[in-house]
Amino acid sequence: MARRGTIPLIDLQAQHRRIAKRIRDRVMKVLEAGQYVLGPEVAELEAALAARCGTAHAVGLASGTDALLAAFLGERIGRGDAVFLPAYSFVATAGTVVQCGAMPVYVDIDPETFTMDPEDLAAVVDTARAAGRAVPRAVVAVDLFGLPARYDEIAPIAEEAGLFLLADAAQSLGASLDGRPVGSLAHVTATSFYPTKTLAAYGDAGALFTDDPARDAAYRRLRQHGQGPDRTEALEIGMNSRLDTLQAAILLEKLALFDDELAARRRLAARYGERLADLVPRQWVPPNAESAWSVYTVRIEGGPARRDKVRAALQDKGIATGIYYPVPIHQQAAYRRFADRPLPHSERLAAEALALPMHPYLADADVDRVVEALRKALKAN
Repeated sequence: MARRGTIPLIDLQAQHRRIAKRIRDRVMKVLEAGQYVLGPEVAELEAALAARCGTAHAVGLASGTDALLAAFLGERIGRGDAVFLPAYSFVATAGTVVQCGAMPVYVDIDPETFTMDPEDLAAVVDTARAAGRAVPRAVVAVDLFGLPARYDEIAPIAEEAGLFLLADAAQSLGASLDGRPVGSLAHVTATSFYPTKTLAAYGDAGALFTDDPARDAAYRRLRQHGQGPDRTEALEIGMNSRLDTLQAAILLEKLALFDDELAARRRLAARYGERLADLVPRQWVPPNAESAWSVYTVRIEGGPARRDKVRAALQDKGIATGIYYPVPIHQQAAYRRFADRPLPHSERLAAEALALPMHPYLADADVDRVVEALRKALKAN
């Protein structure tokens, strides 16, 4: 727990205190039943998630990263294939592409929404096809900080180019675009239930969403070593990536709080927005989108040196902050060999982004204190 007087970036204990008894009851039920792998809670959670996200199917996996990997394996994406993804994201987005043997092709971001720039995507797809280095196969649109990517513009580009569209919704469960919930905005959606996410397990967990029964069946095979229904034979190369029954039980209790917590996040984000309006640039939410506000990010203009000074000043006042992501994927040691051009918007955001405290149990007074401390820090630096 944070020391008295501090404001943590994320407060996992506040939620746990609210539901501790219900979690214990759920966990004990699993322990007493002894169905630790793919117990009934997994199917119950999958049905609840699919209904909430407006899809026919949801498949639980061991992590959000495994969800991405299973989606690529299900499409037979591999050597000689190109997968388009934003350079400003967590490395798992690119790492799963490379694990499949495919080539990541980096796309710059929109400087206002921080998500994939559809215009740059269209240009890069054309360039990649003309170059002939790899066959364009898929687009991974990453929902960043809770905001859905611009699927209304990305999906037509993917359709025209004949590309599989995968939504990386690790940070955006509970968000929507044009009234459609995250989970239903792409051919397939991958999400994560890592403890810091909007809907969070007590460890690693993830899921895939799809309306396609063939893909649903494939993901269920892939998560169990590629074995068929009777599990006597492997029909394809798969993974060991089943959603743990204990995590499913915990997520079912968390799901009961989800709407209430999303409402709190949106109220806090609105309060931040009102008080930061004249202070710093922030992630812009288009009028047809609703963010889940998993992370509240501002830009500290002037580069990483000024950002670090501002961050240190906030820390001195007992206010925790975060930096997502200080090095864009195309500049990281493991992935820069795939880069062939600068990506100025991704690079600038990596140098300026600063995450402020955001969680459903943050008090209004805490938001006011954060803003006032930020105002003083910016003035001093």
